[in-house]
Amino acid sequence: MGALRSGTLVRYLLTASLVRTASGGAAVGLFTLTVRTGGSGGAALGGLLAALLTAPYVAGPWLAGVLDRARDGRRVLAVSFVVFGLALAAAAALLGRVPFLAVAALVTVAGLCGPLVTGGLSSRLAAVDGWDERGRRRAEGWDSATYGIGNTFGPAAVGAAGAALGARAGVLCLGGAAAVAALTVLTLPVAAPPAKGPAGPLRVRQTFRIIATVGPLRRVMLAMALTALVAGGITVVATTLGHQLTGSADAGAALAAVYGFGYLAASVVAGIVPLRGEPERTSTVLVAVSAAAVACCALAPGYAVAVVTFAATGAAGALLFTATLAVRAVYAPPKARAQVYVSMGALKMAVSSAGTALAGTLMGLGPRTLLGAGCAVTVFALAGVLGDRRLSGRMNSILPQRWNSSRRNNSRALPSEIS
Repeated sequence: MGALRSGTLVRYLLTASLVRTASGGAAVGLFTLTVRTGGSGGAALGGLLAALLTAPYVAGPWLAGVLDRARDGRRVLAVSFVVFGLALAAAAALLGRVPFLAVAALVTVAGLCGPLVTGGLSSRLAAVDGWDERGRRRAEGWDSATYGIGNTFGPAAVGAAGAALGARAGVLCLGGAAAVAALTVLTLPVAAPPAKGPAGPLRVRQTFRIIATVGPLRRVMLAMALTALVAGGITVVATTLGHQLTGSADAGAALAAVYGFGYLAASVVAGIVPLRGEPERTSTVLVAVSAAAVACCALAPGYAVAVVTFAATGAAGALLFTATLAVRAVYAPPKARAQVYVSMGALKMAVSSAGTALAGTLMGLGPRTLLGAGCAVTVFALAGVLGDRRLSGRMNSILPQRWNSSRRNNSRALPSEIS
């Protein structure tokens, strides 16, 4: 059984690494290709295409319902990976050769598959039976690492392929990687079929109600949203701070890369040595660690210290994300697992994108000021989580004993009652 689970994890990690590398490099590849083929307006058009890859994430909760209702979720994922790869490859092949609106439509189609590439695929790992607690935490750590691999090696892969074969070929290679992932995802175990009748998959508004009423999910969603706002702008801030500290633009880019390296390294460590303890409490501690790390970035007196603090901030972000995966695995109802995963992930992606835009807009205030504001936002997230937990505890303590007993009796059947 142990060998079977190990084989499942290896196939999952191969699938996730392939498709998330394609997703992670797509925006950079399209932007680079558009700049090279679009003339003076190429940068603006490239930015628009990059935005179209993330904007459709708002449709994630509806798309996730299809995955939860499917008898074989692997097929839904395989189709979405193929569509992503084909749409991305077609956009690259036709860019500059057909009207731009046609290319934009293809990129939007690829973007619609994004929620299934991220939270949708992660939900399948949570649905695999037979994991013990330690094995599941290890798997979640490695799953987090695949996000780091995609965001780190995706742009690097498209750059390397582009340097050797041209920018268009680089994006085509990403489309091919997604197509290969469509094949490997079919080798994963089939999850339990969805429930029938009234107990079947939920509507989108019911999914949001679960996130709002299940205490651990609600609190982790608050932490995810606010820390994603900070994380979305951290690489922009790192680039500017590194430039200020050394006078070198390359040093600024390297400092941003250090953040990504810290994220990836911590994810790998979490895969080898899984996080322990109750996942919601672990995530709360990691929010506090993230706040301290961002504060250290703001106070870094020189470049060498900044390298250490930004690596630590990336590492804290990776461990926090791993802990949030564990919270979703424990508290998301099986009948709405994909919807919970994707809905929370879609909100995180949207807020992260807003953080990137906000950091760029407010950069005139200075990178240290923005890092200080980021620390304040993270502390606010921590206060919100602790306040919500305390309030929920008080409300539970004053409920009549009979109602509390009823809640305990029903907690296994209806996770949405947990506060």
